[in-house]
Amino acid sequence: MIGHIQELIENALEHLIQREEIQLETLPDIQVERARNPAHGDYAANIAMVLQKQLKKPPIEIAHMIVGALNQSKHIEQVEAVKPGFINFTLTKQCRLQVIRKIIEQKEDFGRNDIGKDQHVTVEFVSANPTGPLHVGHGRGAAYGSSLVNVLKKSGYQVHAEYYVNDHGRQMDILATSVWLRYLELCGDQLRFPDNGYQGDYIVNIARQVRAKFGDDLRVEVNQIFDQVTKDESQGGDKEAHIDDVIQNSKNLLNDNYQKVFKIALNEILSGIKDDLEDFNVHYDEWFSEKKLHQSDWIDRAMQRLKDGEHVFKKEGAWWFNATYFGDDKDRVLMRENGQKTYFASDVAYLLNKFERGFDRAIYIFGADHHGYISRLKAAAKALGYEADKVDILLVQFANLFKGQEKLKMSTRSGSFITLKTLVDEVGTDAARYFYVMRSHDQHLDFDLELAKSQTKDNPVFYIQYAHARICSVFRQLDAQNMPYNEEIGIVNLKLLDSDYEKALIRQLSMYAETVAKAAVSYQVNTIANYLKDLAQSFHQFYAHCKIQGDNEDLRNARLNLCSATRYILADGLALIGSSAPTEMYSEDFDQDD
Repeated sequence: MIGHIQELIENALEHLIQREEIQLETLPDIQVERARNPAHGDYAANIAMVLQKQLKKPPIEIAHMIVGALNQSKHIEQVEAVKPGFINFTLTKQCRLQVIRKIIEQKEDFGRNDIGKDQHVTVEFVSANPTGPLHVGHGRGAAYGSSLVNVLKKSGYQVHAEYYVNDHGRQMDILATSVWLRYLELCGDQLRFPDNGYQGDYIVNIARQVRAKFGDDLRVEVNQIFDQVTKDESQGGDKEAHIDDVIQNSKNLLNDNYQKVFKIALNEILSGIKDDLEDFNVHYDEWFSEKKLHQSDWIDRAMQRLKDGEHVFKKEGAWWFNATYFGDDKDRVLMRENGQKTYFASDVAYLLNKFERGFDRAIYIFGADHHGYISRLKAAAKALGYEADKVDILLVQFANLFKGQEKLKMSTRSGSFITLKTLVDEVGTDAARYFYVMRSHDQHLDFDLELAKSQTKDNPVFYIQYAHARICSVFRQLDAQNMPYNEEIGIVNLKLLDSDYEKALIRQLSMYAETVAKAAVSYQVNTIANYLKDLAQSFHQFYAHCKIQGDNEDLRNARLNLCSATRYILADGLALIGSSAPTEMYSEDFDQDD
């Protein structure tokens, strides 16, 4: 309908130009939005205010001129110009009722659009280092990324969901070394565990697997591990240099066996991450290995592409990317003087890989602490010969988990954190997925654990799911009472849906397709969660004030069609954000009121 109204306004402007009542070289973008107040109609356009400066006329005068030039439409009942210059459009009753018919006919296909037609996009999200289990902080990126993938698919994009596995580099070496040191402790050796090593019971559990497989075969003289190493931070030294020295000694002492420990640690943690995400209703098309970039020629190819464009320079034996030329705040090292490729070199190679696989757009979803990646990745894209605006970097703010008044702390390195699995086990996937996306991804989120577990009206996901279950219950009761549902009779009699509560529910249903489209364009999947809450509220109010199982067959079936359409949209919207739509629920909080 928005497109139809935009076309009406565009034609009206062309008529005014042809009649020489206004002069415009080009037509401006015409914005049409849902009217916030139903009393002001269904849709509103601000085109008169947009044209005020160009036409040098009061907006209300321009609005009246446009209204006077509008073609008639069978879908529009009334058009009104109001101060300071809005044009309000009210749809005909028949047009408003058509949404019920469309939803029933199209079912889960209702709301699909072709915004992303012929567009291939890759969405990378979570990509947490496989150095420990996913914690509740990772959960928000997982819920948001997965929901965004669903919304983009609904909007016609061909989407490839991807997890970038950081299975190469220093953090993985710290992990492998931490596991080996814990293995030695299990063998009975006494040692001082590095300040910067990975803590937590999960490290000990992996060490037990190493010992179960190798017995005492990987034991060495402990003193050799700490021979000629830099003092640790708690010893008055440098913790980073200390762990690097311990890693190097570990590699030298273990030789080929080091990779065996490395693989056990990586596979165990990565397997746990995959299982946790599957249980969280998060699915990927590909788990992309960083190690493959190093084992293939991708990094060399990316660096050569930058060299060919004269975007790198050598300084003090290291190769640097001239990132500041492309708007970054500083230049970036690609290869250190010792020949070691940096993490950034891998990032550039991975970006090149994405575009050479044929994707039109690369969407990255990072934690809020990765703000610096925006400028550096866009700079890399430009230097590689791609448009910077084809790279979207979305930052997900931190989620604070509260249990009552207590804020729970998290630290992967120290081993003090709440895992995503623990959260899901406690509140369930449905509640966790909804709570993670109910606010914009770029805003901080306080996750109320007790509220998420509650079965009351105050819990938004329970409130939404109960609306769906309530509709299912209505149809079960009708079957039990031998009162058949006749969809055709209901369609013919939609005009009987004339109460304020019915109109409000129909209005909410008509907003679903627009909400999905806007979410796809803005990447704001929280709008889906908020929409579902409003839809559930409209349904619960309709249910409380409009008798569904009445004796009037025509009205009963019309209302059942309204219920059926609502059920489809609730289920589809919940699916988009990764939550389920239960068919049976019970809550005294609801039933006592009704």
